[in-house]
Amino acid sequence: MNRDSMLEAARDGRTWDVVVIGGGATGLGTAVESAARGYDTLLLEAGDFAQGTSSRSTKLVHGGVRYLQQGDVSLVLEALRERGLLLHNAPHLVHHLSFVVPNYDWWEGPFYGVGLKLYDMLAGRLGLGPSEHLSHEETVERIPTIEPDGLRGGVIYYDGQFDDSRLAITLARTAAEHDASLVNYAPVTELRKQDGLVRGVAVLDTETGDTFDVAARVVVNATGVFTDTIRRLDEPTVEPIVRASQGVHIVLDRSFLPGHSAIMVPHTDDGRVLFAVPWHGRVIVGTTDTPIDDISVEPRPLEEELEFLLTHAVRYLTKDPERSDILSVFAGLRPLVSPGGHEDGTASISRDHTLLVSASGLVTISGGKWTTYRKMGEDTIDRAAQIGGLEEYRSPTEDLHLHGWKLGMNESDPRSVYGSDAEAVLALCDSDEARRLAEPLHPKLPYLRGEVVWGARHEMARSVDDVLARRTRSLLLDARAASEAADDAARLMADELGRDAEWAAAQAAAFRELASGYLP
Repeated sequence: MNRDSMLEAARDGRTWDVVVIGGGATGLGTAVESAARGYDTLLLEAGDFAQGTSSRSTKLVHGGVRYLQQGDVSLVLEALRERGLLLHNAPHLVHHLSFVVPNYDWWEGPFYGVGLKLYDMLAGRLGLGPSEHLSHEETVERIPTIEPDGLRGGVIYYDGQFDDSRLAITLARTAAEHDASLVNYAPVTELRKQDGLVRGVAVLDTETGDTFDVAARVVVNATGVFTDTIRRLDEPTVEPIVRASQGVHIVLDRSFLPGHSAIMVPHTDDGRVLFAVPWHGRVIVGTTDTPIDDISVEPRPLEEELEFLLTHAVRYLTKDPERSDILSVFAGLRPLVSPGGHEDGTASISRDHTLLVSASGLVTISGGKWTTYRKMGEDTIDRAAQIGGLEEYRSPTEDLHLHGWKLGMNESDPRSVYGSDAEAVLALCDSDEARRLAEPLHPKLPYLRGEVVWGARHEMARSVDDVLARRTRSLLLDARAASEAADDAARLMADELGRDAEWAAAQAAAFRELASGYLP
């Protein structure tokens, strides 16, 4: 992918079949769906792909045990089916993970055991393995650092795990392979109408300051927590539908959870499910569910959210984490759809998606979750094709292998997320001894210097943040180490993008300021 060529296509004056606003999970899934059906497709993203919520998940591809607990069986069924399809279509990015539910009260084993058997049954042939009861000894063997006092045993079940921003980039490349054009750092500033119907958008290229118009047969609003911002461009007095909920995660060293299984706590003090999950050689503990009114691109964790996560981690682990042990803390905002807007909290709001069409024909898709991104895209393009008067086709994405598809990748290899591109990434790293691209970017990070160049050359990374937060996951794995790597990454990117030393210095400084917000 090359931004210059993508931008040139966006400005060539054609009338696109489908213009998608938003480059997160929902927008990218919609673009893949549209392009795979043969529609002339353009995606416009205000910042970087997956810059917001879509790079800040718990890294799980799952049916949602909590949704089953809430009685939302239809959502669980849909998500379990989509989990199975995603494991098939992106095996280099999605893999099985075992979860242990520790039991400390006599009733927990039978109670959660029955619930997880139902979870198995709903998954059907797309299940990842049967849930089982574990003895005290088996539970400790699976989770060596589990708190043993009062432990009666556990229940083990299986779900999926992935790298969210790497899947986002994979979707972008998949859409591009089906002739879609995608432009990041290109916010939509206005909707263009003819005879009262939305027939295009005005776009700002933030890198040059230029604005231009794009014509479209149908426009899709897939902007997550910014859904209502775009809806107000269509109808200034429209009632908001999005209720943002903040989810915070802390990242710890692998020594806090050294086994190969995750922990799932089914009922915390506030009624949420809590996870401690091994990921990329670290442990992610999360999440919270806090109603938020101030929607921003870079949300910050609240003090009480950090305390909540640390308190529960101490409760279930023998090695008690302290604030100084936190390698990174990240927050994301869930775009929960609440048309009434009167709920006291956000935990009870459905995680299902909502599809709306305004009187002017603007198609809005919001809500949902990463696991169901494909189905959201399918539903959206089904409706968009009707609104835009496009020839209707059956969805081809259930069996569509995503870019980089490759079986047998070693999950412990940091380059496995590139799938079939991994060899090309390593070849690039070995190709330039002068720039030492095959050397580590930082001794505490699992990435090579050449991966910065790869991100800029092939994945439309335009800033140090793009490379260290999303093309690699350096910022999430160790915010201090990422900050220390910023100067090196900036120089490599400047060389690749034709920028000067002043640009590199400004980029490194901006990233260090950003990274300071990922430390408690």
